[in-house]
Amino acid sequence: MRAAPTILHLDMDAFYASVEQASKPSLRGKAVIVGGLGPRGVVATASYEARRFGVHSAMPMAQARRLCPNGAYLIPRFRLYQAVSEIVMGLLRELSPLVEPLSLDEAFVDLEAGGVAFDSAAARTAGERLRADIRAATGLSGSVGLAGSKMLAKVASEEAKPAGLLLIEPGTERELLAPMSVRTLPGVGPVTGQHLRRAGITTVGELAEAGEDELVRMLGRSHGVGLHRMALGLDDRPVVAERDTKSVSVEDTFDVDLHDRVRIRYEVQRLADRCVGRLRDSGHSGRTIVLKVRRYDFSTLTRSETLRGPTDDVAVVREAAARLLESVDTTGGVRLLGVGVSGLADYTQEDLFAFALAAEGEVAGPDPADPDPAGAGAGAGAGDTGDAGGARASSGAGGATETGPGTAPDAPAGVAGALGAVGASGAGLDPVGGVGGAQVTGGVAGAAGADPGDGSDGLAGAGGVLGAVGASGAGLDPVGGVGGARVSAGADGAPRSTGTPGAGSGEAGGTVDAADASGAPRAGGAAGVPGGPGVAGAAGGAGAAGGGVPGGAGGAGVSGGAAAGGAGGAEGVGVGRRWGAGSDVWHAVYGAGWVQGSGVGRVTVRFERPGSGPGRVRTFRVDDPELAPSDPLPLVGDGPAAGAE
Repeated sequence: MRAAPTILHLDMDAFYASVEQASKPSLRGKAVIVGGLGPRGVVATASYEARRFGVHSAMPMAQARRLCPNGAYLIPRFRLYQAVSEIVMGLLRELSPLVEPLSLDEAFVDLEAGGVAFDSAAARTAGERLRADIRAATGLSGSVGLAGSKMLAKVASEEAKPAGLLLIEPGTERELLAPMSVRTLPGVGPVTGQHLRRAGITTVGELAEAGEDELVRMLGRSHGVGLHRMALGLDDRPVVAERDTKSVSVEDTFDVDLHDRVRIRYEVQRLADRCVGRLRDSGHSGRTIVLKVRRYDFSTLTRSETLRGPTDDVAVVREAAARLLESVDTTGGVRLLGVGVSGLADYTQEDLFAFALAAEGEVAGPDPADPDPAGAGAGAGAGDTGDAGGARASSGAGGATETGPGTAPDAPAGVAGALGAVGASGAGLDPVGGVGGAQVTGGVAGAAGADPGDGSDGLAGAGGVLGAVGASGAGLDPVGGVGGARVSAGADGAPRSTGTPGAGSGEAGGTVDAADASGAPRAGGAAGVPGGPGVAGAAGGAGAAGGGVPGGAGGAGVSGGAAAGGAGGAEGVGVGRRWGAGSDVWHAVYGAGWVQGSGVGRVTVRFERPGSGPGRVRTFRVDDPELAPSDPLPLVGDGPAAGAE
């Protein structure tokens, strides 16, 4: 406990919903609910207008719709929320170097460490200035709590909501806490609260009077001692700028219970890919692989396996998760699956072997006298090899066979990578993982350089295919299917075959649009094929110069024939031109807007900007070529779109 209230806790008010109201003028002052809109969706945040109807976070979306049938129900736009959060956290770091973020919208700040405040008056001034700066930079409101400890500062910010500031003077803690519910204290959830209620303890004052010995008897030593100290207002935890990550995990809840064992295995592999992607992004590896399965009756099973050393290899994590799945009975159906990695480290076992070999002098660089080391120069490997074994790319008459190792970064998360294929000019393609990889045959003089050319990154699928190349070597993005496909190129570099539909439950395989040397799509190659849940749709074709041909039901008309995203897509626009409620769009005639809803082949869009008044509503066909997804606009000012890459 400090003698002055110099620990600040900031909590943005109904953050996700407030961001949506700030960016959509027609929703200001109305009930807004953000979360998953499916049958098993959960409320992430509800505006204060919606809370009057009893809607709150973590409530099933179906229940929220019953309580507030006229509310605006929107999908989350996490890129925008993260961009706004970075602005807010930047303002906090201007106050002090010791900022402890708890989430996108919540953080502790040590004002003493920044030399901003050493007494109550200076702390209050800093808090008021922070609230004003946040309002000016984002247009949003935040609640500020100031106290001598983290626990009390958080309690103060909760009491100050919405858009307020509360300072707890040292020495007044017990008087303030006494009438509050025991649920106010951190660590008291529904189970502990019910246990205390059965013992006749409902307020913090009663908790303090019960004494440490009684609480230890009821709750155990660790929990009992901690709660008694908090009831007395005692908390010595410091503000920590960086907290160690303990685990990385991903999980999905399905709209309908999964019964097919093949589909369940596929979903586990997909989750393993996403988990490893997050693991690598955070710069970690891990030893313990965890599988979480929630069955049809809401019973949750957790299985784990500890490896000999830390890894960030997607194939290793996939195999471990698959082994764990074999020990779980899923015959009744599965509503949720999750894959996680714990026991984190900042190195892998392979790193240790490499260090050991380097120390012994067994790792040597390429011979400077060798003009053409393996894997470089004409006829050497140009693409990547995947995690579980790459496919090969061979060339036709006059072309060199690709045998060297790839020098580009690892392929995106998939099952198996493939080597880059080349056209007449030798431009490489980026590979993509798939169950079996893919084989691509190049055309005449298909020699490749050491680096991939102008091919575009592909998408991970269950059985990825590799894009073919036109006369100038411009690449097509591959599309995930379950069965994968083989694409070959003739002497002119034009692809000769299309992808075969993938086999499996509910997923459609990708097709690749054929293109001749001039870049014009051939007959039958214009329409894409929609993917199933979580599977990318087909891509549009690419011409000789890499120009994109708009995809059909599953394709996206972007340069290079990029495939459309899986379920959810870019900010809510998924496979087959599905427009999520609340997602940002741009119309060639009417400009920026957002989706109010869609169905029966139509999408309704309201055209308005954060700084404008409520805009007009217009309805279009879902495949209107003038309507496209867009990045969100900034909440304040006319700068680049928030969250834009």
